[in-house]
Amino acid sequence: MLCRHPLKAGVNEKGIAWRPERLKEQGRVVTFSMSRLLRKHEAKFAATLVIDFPRATLEAPTIEKEEATKQEIEMPWNVIVHNDPVNLMSYVTMVFQRVFGYPRERAEKHMLEVHNNGRSILWSGVRERAELYVQQLHGYLLLATIEKTV
Repeated sequence: MLCRHPLKAGVNEKGIAWRPERLKEQGRVVTFSMSRLLRKHEAKFAATLVIDFPRATLEAPTIEKEEATKQEIEMPWNVIVHNDPVNLMSYVTMVFQRVFGYPRERAEKHMLEVHNNGRSILWSGVRERAELYVQQLHGYLLLATIEKTV
């Protein structure tokens, strides 16, 4: 319903009484005005828009829990870096040094393993730490994954 005058209490087309204060409380009234200059005369327009939203009922979200045993959580996970044709070897070596704190020789060994074999296992340990390392490697735009050791 669009009105070009101030919103007054009244009865709508269905015969239901309404008050502007009540509609504003419910968040169903939007009032806007605009003005512009026309040949040095200011023209003002104002409108009140009443939006009638049906009452919606929200359902409680369903929460699914995935439970793992302590043995599964503590089982070693491998952080694996895969080869990509984009990054320079010196860059990959520098990333391994920064993320894992490896000395240059060890970082170069892993970089060459990635280059020659297509992948290298950089670290093994608990899953949470492995996920952190993978996230850090992704931050350096390296392709990294984790996998569970068997």
